[in-house]
Amino acid sequence: MTTTKAYTEIITPIDGEAVLRHLELCGRVCYKSEAQITEDSARKFVANLIKRGHESVLEHYSFSVRFICDRGVSHEIVRHRIASYSQESTRYCDYSGNIEFIMPLFYADREREYAAWCNVMSNAESYHRILLSKGSKPEEARTVLPNSLKTELIMTANLREWRHFFKLRTAPAAHPQMRELTIPLLNELVGLIPVVFDDIKVKEGV
Repeated sequence: MTTTKAYTEIITPIDGEAVLRHLELCGRVCYKSEAQITEDSARKFVANLIKRGHESVLEHYSFSVRFICDRGVSHEIVRHRIASYSQESTRYCDYSGNIEFIMPLFYADREREYAAWCNVMSNAESYHRILLSKGSKPEEARTVLPNSLKTELIMTANLREWRHFFKLRTAPAAHPQMRELTIPLLNELVGLIPVVFDDIKVKEGV
């Protein structure tokens, strides 16, 4: 078995200023105020849309993110319905060799629990191999694979849905392994796309 850390990767090339200009062009149709577009009007216009709650305009831009996470976290991600997903399939992918598991961040400094977790993952890998050797199909043998199994997931959503996603999944009540992914991703997007995510503040505690 192999353990690896969870991470994300934005796979859509993003030009933040171009995104704002695109949103402004779409949004000004509502008011027929296209004549007011200037070189520096997009930021203020988009900020005002968000302030007024006119977020339907944000649906005019989408981007994709690759999540490397465990199966448990992936089950939470795909509950966001206004999005498109492509995920590594345990029915068809070959797990007969070395299986990858996502290291739970909360066991990093808890040696006894981490050792117990490693033992369970190793046993799951062993029993998976046994089932395959006895003739089980991959879609049958996967029943012994745990939530910690590493999976790869692509999520594509528009800006409005990403805002909703981050408000829920960076919140203090979100699962620690979800926050491990979403907080760095949100911080990266704040730097890439001005205005759109600036008002989503990460809080600590419950």
